[in-house]
Amino acid sequence: MPRLPRYVLPGQPQHVIQRGNNRCPIFIADDDFGYFRCWLQEACARHGCHIHAYVFMTNHIHLLLTPDAEESIAKAMQPVGRRYVQYFNAAYQRTGTLWEGRYKATLIDAESYLFACSRYIELNPVRAGMVDHPGGYRWSSYHVNALGKHDSLVQPHDRYLALDASAEGRQAVYRDLFRASIDVTTLNEIRQSTQKGWVLGNDRFKEEIEKLLQRRAQPLPRGGDRRSVEFKKQRV
Repeated sequence: MPRLPRYVLPGQPQHVIQRGNNRCPIFIADDDFGYFRCWLQEACARHGCHIHAYVFMTNHIHLLLTPDAEESIAKAMQPVGRRYVQYFNAAYQRTGTLWEGRYKATLIDAESYLFACSRYIELNPVRAGMVDHPGGYRWSSYHVNALGKHDSLVQPHDRYLALDASAEGRQAVYRDLFRASIDVTTLNEIRQSTQKGWVLGNDRFKEEIEKLLQRRAQPLPRGGDRRSVEFKKQRV
């Protein structure tokens, strides 16, 4: 069965996930995280990907990024993946694949979901029980967005810059976002959209994407008369 093309619009943020094969570790030592981060930064700079949030977990990574061109994400992720596998296999005397297939990506409605997705990413170590607070995890963009630490991998999104006129003000507003937990509905929307590759946004945003890309941006409604003309139109 042919792979469905990903939804990509230059200038529109995407949530990207890459997992280890069979959920096996992809990072073991600090050097592993460091090499991957360095190579990812190089590839993103070369191919026009702007990372706004990230977390490197032991067996998967999350990125919130905006591509300059339709092929920017693929051109950045593919060489990083190959280079890192060669390093990892040599370092740990193993062979074979490291990744669980190709990376997953979903188009994000920045107006409605940018900060929800950013929080979802940076709270991963908390949900995994690794730390009590996102600031306690080293390999995350929380230190940049919330605490002002310099990290050349991260480039702020325009919506983040609009939080306040000063850097300190933006960081304070961003920290306040973490005072409330992400509601279950939003969590499920983020997870389902990324797992299935659907667009993450409100109905209006999804309709706009469907018009622009001439493709469905969301699953078909359950039930209904599958022989009806209306149902058949929805499948186009």
